[in-house]
Amino acid sequence: MNSLPDPSSTEEIPPSSVAALADDIAAGKVVLVDCRETDEWSICHLPGARLVPLSEFPGSALSLIESGVPCVVYCHHGMRSLRATRWLRAQGLHACFSMSGGIDRWSVEIDPDLPRY
Repeated sequence: MNSLPDPSSTEEIPPSSVAALADDIAAGKVVLVDCRETDEWSICHLPGARLVPLSEFPGSALSLIESGVPCVVYCHHGMRSLRATRWLRAQGLHACFSMSGGIDRWSVEIDPDLPRY
């Protein structure tokens, strides 16, 4: 598994680090969570991502906590995903990170063909 940083050292990781986790995400060793809303998901989303809207997080994210699998959360610009990451960590899922800059930064740095909005 590609290594995630020590959770005590950071809450965020850049899109390049998330891209490097593609094999681990595909293998289920890391969960990629999109915390945007359904209408945003329909515009674009990252391969292998699981939609868990922030508005539904307390109920819908329980399976993430119970699984104990490390996760990376993203949103549009990184603010909602940081809130979601902090909530997950407070619930005991410490190996959880927010993708800094969100899907917008991903579209600039990793995949310029991904629609921006």
